[in-house]
Amino acid sequence: MLDTMNLVILIAAGLVAVSVFTSLVSFRVGAPLLLVFLLVGLAAGEDGPGGIEFADTRVAYFIGSIALAIILFDSGFETRFSTLRMAAGPALTLATIGVLLTAGLIGTAAHFLLGWSWVEGLLLGSIVGSTDAAAVFFLLRVGGVHLREMISATLEVESGSNDPMAIFLTLTLVSMLAVGLSEEAAALTLFIEFARQMGLGLILGLAGGYVIVQIVNRLPLEPALYPIVVLALALVVFAATSMVGGSGFLAVYVAGILCGNVRIRQEPALKRFQGGMTWLGQIGMFVTLGLLATPSQFGDVAVAGLALAVILIFLARPVAVWLCLLPFGFTRSETAFISWVGLRGAVSILLAILPLINGLPNAQAIFNITFLIVLTSLVLQGWTIRPMAGWLKLIVPPRIGPVERMELELPGGADQEIVAYRVHPESAIAHGDRIPRWARPVLILREGRSLRVQAAGRPQANDLVYILTSARQVPVLDQLFAAPSQAAHDPALFGDFPLDPEAALSEIGAIYGFEVEAEDQGLTIREFMTRELADDIEPTDRVPYGNIDFVVRAIDAEHGIEQVGLAVEHIERAEPNLPFFFSREEIAGFTRRSYRRLRNRRARIKVLKRRSATAASAEVIATDKADAEPKPAAGADPSKAAE
Repeated sequence: MLDTMNLVILIAAGLVAVSVFTSLVSFRVGAPLLLVFLLVGLAAGEDGPGGIEFADTRVAYFIGSIALAIILFDSGFETRFSTLRMAAGPALTLATIGVLLTAGLIGTAAHFLLGWSWVEGLLLGSIVGSTDAAAVFFLLRVGGVHLREMISATLEVESGSNDPMAIFLTLTLVSMLAVGLSEEAAALTLFIEFARQMGLGLILGLAGGYVIVQIVNRLPLEPALYPIVVLALALVVFAATSMVGGSGFLAVYVAGILCGNVRIRQEPALKRFQGGMTWLGQIGMFVTLGLLATPSQFGDVAVAGLALAVILIFLARPVAVWLCLLPFGFTRSETAFISWVGLRGAVSILLAILPLINGLPNAQAIFNITFLIVLTSLVLQGWTIRPMAGWLKLIVPPRIGPVERMELELPGGADQEIVAYRVHPESAIAHGDRIPRWARPVLILREGRSLRVQAAGRPQANDLVYILTSARQVPVLDQLFAAPSQAAHDPALFGDFPLDPEAALSEIGAIYGFEVEAEDQGLTIREFMTRELADDIEPTDRVPYGNIDFVVRAIDAEHGIEQVGLAVEHIERAEPNLPFFFSREEIAGFTRRSYRRLRNRRARIKVLKRRSATAASAEVIATDKADAEPKPAAGADPSKAAE
């Protein structure tokens, strides 16, 4: 027994270590990291060089469920209320209606391609209906792709909130197939189960998050114990909600959101610990699911699996995203990118285990097809995220900021932290500006040597400076230490020269010779640009007026406009002209034009009818008049008759 235990520990720890080491290769060649973890599991499995035989579906589902609960709690913990407010509408629409639409389209395709029943087809669609939270969070937070915040917020909230929907659909459909419910009773059962699971998940998630915060803030524990008790209580919320018939995955995600957006003791330690546990959960889940797969069986369903993967990537997901985002004013390029970032991952494979556990017909085919869809998605979509964002012109300049932030747990709830900056060679500090009095440098690293602040003198370019400050002052320090000087701004991106955001729009119009409309009289440049750009404001955004462009040079932490530039030549935004994903404005414009053409056509028809009626009336009158005139008698002289 001891030998078996040691062998299991050796294999498990070795696979985790190999997965971590292969991440270096992933970063170097640009491969999706989670795909690498999955391939490690496949290589170690029975069809790979490792030759490990692992077929225990219940153990795999148990490991995957715990790992997913940890990932979702950390995802919620890292989601800000501001992000949730910004993207709640589109993200939650995608997480509910979007999953249903995707599941329905894939279910229809599976029904006709494979000859399965409608419920079996919908089951497969539900399994692959949600995006993978681990894959998307890695892309947004580690992958180095800098997107507009509205896009990244929508993807982040969607990926964290659509897993419970897919899990609910899968569990319900598996139960229906296991007990042999008729297709007629399916709709009613789905509705009742949805209300019960989502309602309980939301309520118990909020209650569980509140209890976690109260326990952590009131109990005087050893600092090292706080992360452990928080994670343990999060798993309690997950398990308890599942036991009473609610969605445990939704509950743990909601609890994470609540805990991460209130003041909680030892928050810096919690974030570090949960970050490590999330990585461990991702590695464990992907490697375990890779071990469970048997690639030698994929040949039987390879054609159907690849066909369904193509339908999912190029039809089902794009159609669902387009219909869901249509009311929210996304552009064609933004809709196209969000549809492309529909990565499928470990959650889909985890859900594909449920038919195997319940012994359903076609269970092995469902698992193998799901695995092929996930592999295709990670390879095709995961490897092309950055090129796609670049082609669609959605990458924005990276937000400037500190190299590292270390939040401090101080008595009395003092909001202090240590931030580390690498001094930008073109920054104001590198050019001789003074450090503000309220910012207290504590250490300077220069050329690998640690220097006291008094002995180091003024900070120099590429110095690493550690500063004690309050969190609300960090944006100001960003501008001083990490931002290039104004002269270093690229005119093609930020305009030819800066303007005062409080300058009146009418004054700029008088100087540059363009007419300011009556409704814009009295507006400042900041007010005008804020109105035009709404809430989604990022550096380099342009607002044309007359023959010039106003350009956003810098924004504050709340996405308010801090600096404005002026480009003397109007530049159209060079987005690809996609022949699909028509936006709300384009459809509205097309509808207005079509209605106008129809109205004009009807008006022309009425005019023609009136003209025809007038002409016909004139002809009738002329005929009647001719009939009313006396006619000469037969044989009479017409000239005398006229006399």
